[in-house]
Amino acid sequence: MGTLTKSLCGALIWLVLVTVGAAQAASTQPFLLLDATRMASYKAAYKRGSAPEMEQVKSVLSQADKALQHDVYTVTSKAKLPPSGDKHDFMSQAPYFWPDPSKPDGKPYIQKDGLVNPESKELKDDAALAGVCKDVKTLALAYYFSGDEKYATQAARQLRGFFLDPATRMNPNLNYGQGIPGTTEGRSYGIIQTRHLVEIPEALALMSGSKSVDEKLVSGLKTWFSQYTEWLTTSKLGVAEGNTKNNHGTFYDLQVVDFALFTGNKTLARTTLEKQTVPRVALQFAPDGGQPLELARTRPWNYTSMNLQGWVQLAVLARQAGVDLWQYRTADGRGLQKGVEWLQPYLRREKQMDRADVTPTSNHTALMLYQRAAQEYPSLNAPQVLALYPDFKSTPWEI
Repeated sequence: MGTLTKSLCGALIWLVLVTVGAAQAASTQPFLLLDATRMASYKAAYKRGSAPEMEQVKSVLSQADKALQHDVYTVTSKAKLPPSGDKHDFMSQAPYFWPDPSKPDGKPYIQKDGLVNPESKELKDDAALAGVCKDVKTLALAYYFSGDEKYATQAARQLRGFFLDPATRMNPNLNYGQGIPGTTEGRSYGIIQTRHLVEIPEALALMSGSKSVDEKLVSGLKTWFSQYTEWLTTSKLGVAEGNTKNNHGTFYDLQVVDFALFTGNKTLARTTLEKQTVPRVALQFAPDGGQPLELARTRPWNYTSMNLQGWVQLAVLARQAGVDLWQYRTADGRGLQKGVEWLQPYLRREKQMDRADVTPTSNHTALMLYQRAAQEYPSLNAPQVLALYPDFKSTPWEI
């Protein structure tokens, strides 16, 4: 073999190795919802042996050790096929709809707001989606605090199985979410079931530097999320959900903005915030900060807290897109600050809701969002309010 040939072969081998190495290089992703400074501070306290942080991380590691034993979550293991005949399509049943006792076959099902029909749990796709998001986030936290690669390896396994593996991946659509027997195969309202997906970009950020979470995996996930965002913003069901006035609209915006920022489409994030999210303030909040659409539900405290949580998350994301939801006010004073302030007398136990939730709701979500919002609104006096709830434990990774 001549010198020139040897040189060319050597160069080709080097190029292949560099290319493969680049494809397998560890990925570094930014946080979107979590605060990198708070996370680093918490980690430093844990490393110093601070008791509260040690206790919380011990709990995370315990949960992560259990997650190591879990099989890969998929939507392809369901026994019942979606109307498309493709088991890769997500499928769920509307939880608040029950058989009509006046009809021989119970169809069409009728609504009982706030009361979950156990039959809706028989379809496992919703549980699989929630499960993969929860496990991946827990495993990512365990990796972040321990540096043990086994946690990232299992998280990567779950991510590939649910989103990327051709045999088990979920198709990036929700055409058959929250169907109602006898009425419709799928509804726009099913889209709220994918709100847990905002955990995935945070998990990837937590696992920055892991050899298991390489650029190939992250690139594949960004492609999937980009395709799902395209479906959200162009499909009939997606557009309908975007036009929904209540909490469904809030969590639609949250997903579009989060996924757009994750996939590098900052223009879409900003456009969504300016054209859809900002106008929602006048639609959802009363001048006193109450949320009439959520207060009309059978679980008013649950839905009021849940919707405000979505708004706080949107405000965190919006700042990255150059939109300030924290300080936005309508001409008559409606805004996020008023919305959070509305919670104050209830959390202080100075007032009680006019109607109790039909099923019990804890204060955890309300306290969590209240504490985060207090970083923007010092007048909330969060330490005084939180002191009334000694069992409430706050962590910087809850979103």
